[in-house]
Amino acid sequence: MQNITRREFIKNAVLGAASMWLLPYENVLAAGKVAADLVVYGKVFTAEKNLLAQAFAVKDGKYIYVGDRKGVETFIKKGVTEVVDYTGKGLVMSGCGNGHAHYSLDFGIQTTGTVVDREDSVEKFLKEIVPAAVRKAKENKATSILGFGWNTMTFPGDNLPTRQQLDAICSDIPMYFADEEGHKALANTMCLVNAGIMKADGTLLKKDIRGGEVVIGADGTPTGYLKEQAGTYTRSFLDNEKLFPVDMARANMAKIQERLLSEGYTMYLDGWGNYFYNDNFCKAAQQMDKVGEMHFVLGATYEIESWMDIDKTLAKAEAAKKYTSAHVLPNWIKLFMDGTVESGTGFIEPVYLDGHQGIPNWSEEELVEITRKANAKGLIMHIHAMGNKGVNRVVNAYVRGGKREMRNTIVHVYGVYPSDYKRMADNNIYVTSGMLWHHATDELRNDLIKMLPASMAEKGYPMKSFFDNGIVVSSHSDYPALSGSPDDPFGIMEIMLTGVYQPEKSKAWWTEELLTREQALTALTINVARQMFLENERGSIKTGKYADFLLVNKDVLSCPIKEIHAAKPVATYFEGKKVFSL
Repeated sequence: MQNITRREFIKNAVLGAASMWLLPYENVLAAGKVAADLVVYGKVFTAEKNLLAQAFAVKDGKYIYVGDRKGVETFIKKGVTEVVDYTGKGLVMSGCGNGHAHYSLDFGIQTTGTVVDREDSVEKFLKEIVPAAVRKAKENKATSILGFGWNTMTFPGDNLPTRQQLDAICSDIPMYFADEEGHKALANTMCLVNAGIMKADGTLLKKDIRGGEVVIGADGTPTGYLKEQAGTYTRSFLDNEKLFPVDMARANMAKIQERLLSEGYTMYLDGWGNYFYNDNFCKAAQQMDKVGEMHFVLGATYEIESWMDIDKTLAKAEAAKKYTSAHVLPNWIKLFMDGTVESGTGFIEPVYLDGHQGIPNWSEEELVEITRKANAKGLIMHIHAMGNKGVNRVVNAYVRGGKREMRNTIVHVYGVYPSDYKRMADNNIYVTSGMLWHHATDELRNDLIKMLPASMAEKGYPMKSFFDNGIVVSSHSDYPALSGSPDDPFGIMEIMLTGVYQPEKSKAWWTEELLTREQALTALTINVARQMFLENERGSIKTGKYADFLLVNKDVLSCPIKEIHAAKPVATYFEGKKVFSL
């Protein structure tokens, strides 16, 4: 046997027993001199190449050891180190990420406006919900009435409330009610008049709003129904500063944080940070962070609508980077390429069975130019695209105008041309996917068969294909635009594995695209960190990274697959501190 020194023997033993995600062996040798603040035992999914560990140690908010039970013991000092033994109780895993949602929108509307349940009928809307919203507005001396949540399935097209019906309830305050997806809206006459769409006598002034549609009735006047960017344009004329001042945004931020941590999210990218057409969401987040009350990492997008002045809006987005702080990253530009395939506004090829193709908001040349300008300013593109034709147009724009290192992202993604998968991988284009929608009720499936070409009716949101092609894909919940789907990571995870949302009891959707448990957890953790440029400090359990982790009440790696949706964090830790517990 070759003679080796004791130091070399220990070095070989350490490196042979551990992977690169453990501490360097020199630090292990010095472990006896380090007292950890926290040691956790249990089944630990590291999200580092699907590796498992038995324990880890945390010091000053970061992992200083990840490995086995025996190895972690040298970091324990009585009276100094808190020890949590979670062995046999469930799974210990990295904090999850939500790659795209709208908590700012939802909590803002809950505070300043009215939430409509997706099951509410037109009758209830007109007889109870709108009158209550008007009473609330007048009691608070509000200058605008804002609502959100009605469902196009329960508000069928031939029975949609009209502006005249809304006027009969309130005609002296502008009123705007968005649907649950935020892609359609109902407005009263005063709202449309203030936006310059019509005169009070019904005379149409502005029908063509780029990327949207002002629906016209049989009498030649607007019905009050607005599609896509016609809605965002009209909503911009509400008194948004009064609807959403910074003190309200600050109070909502605490509620958003409570919601995120209770579900196990420690990273979150807000998909519409300027929903109220001001900077108050980012400003409030920075205020919260500066006083040490921010216990998650927030990414924020600045949305550009197709009717806006691009250069002026890009300048505003760049200026919003002044709100950057340790846990606040306002670095993204959000665009709508199209609408939603299920509602017929997604941009698809072949066309819908009735002959239309959807509503594209941007030409390829415009997207190329916006991407080039945004990336040059250090802003990352984050584009909503659902239909395969829309996705292709965004891919083309990123390839032609984007920088690979910016990780420009496509959001939701109902369809993809097969040839675009490789182009996305080759050009470092990221995807944050609507994995929560990888299911459908039997009724919805029948509806899709009636409106979509056969190639798309039974195939919706791809998942496995992204992994197969080496594309970084993260999960999102798109809250509150859930379309009946779950918001929490483990409800979403079960859909990724089964193609079924448990309460629906429908048949599985597109089973060829289902994921493994490890792939699902990758999409929920380290890939969100990659999307947010955080992979070197968060998203997995690895020495040197911040200790953001969950104690989950079920081992979602091995429990019965149909029980995963019932999993939840019993505790959420952020930078080594417990910030939520049941």
